[in-house]
Amino acid sequence: MARATSTLPSGALQAAAFDPRHLRTTGAAATLAESVRQAVRGGGQGAVSEAGALVSLPEDPFNPTLRAPPRHRELAAPPDLRQTFPEHCMRGTPGQAKIPETRLKAPMVIEPGREDPTALAERVRAHPGDILFHKHWFDVFTNENVETVLEVLAPRAVVLYGVALDVCNRYAIEGFLQHRPNIRLFAVTDAMKPIDRDVAEQMLKEWGEEGVRLVKTSEVVVGGLVDQLTQAGA
Repeated sequence: MARATSTLPSGALQAAAFDPRHLRTTGAAATLAESVRQAVRGGGQGAVSEAGALVSLPEDPFNPTLRAPPRHRELAAPPDLRQTFPEHCMRGTPGQAKIPETRLKAPMVIEPGREDPTALAERVRAHPGDILFHKHWFDVFTNENVETVLEVLAPRAVVLYGVALDVCNRYAIEGFLQHRPNIRLFAVTDAMKPIDRDVAEQMLKEWGEEGVRLVKTSEVVVGGLVDQLTQAGA
């Protein structure tokens, strides 16, 4: 694989050996020309542009073909800012980092692809730390292992916060309402931020009507909401 960038003048492209698993280049970049076959090791190559699109570099490297990236269907260039967005919260970047107060403790990472439910359940039961679900779309329930983990943990209450209120938070809350309607949901409204404020106001109203409790950070941090839920068995 190779990584390409279109920031050079006169429409030139550069490519370098690329590690798709860790999303990073592994060698020096070279301008695409006849020497590209040596620079990226071979004939036809794949590449990832700065905008996230895949670039097919066939035997004739002067005729690249662009196509949408697979699996990560929320990423696009250009994005429509409704169903698609530019790269954000990418692994290993500052955009994915959490502030110290919300940093995960010894997280067990669970990838989107389906795992053996029995083996996964055993891992979850034995894990003393937090759990981090990776996903390729807004909806965390598109990770095929969420249901297995919920079966093991059997939470009676869930406190949600983060961004964006009207995108990822929306899919999480509506997913719980659909898949786990008996769980008590708490949305920390001042620890969420929407992209579209008007849409967000309507969503909060509807969530409240569906039984989601809208709370403030002070109720969670100072008021001891989580401790109260724990002591009461949620």
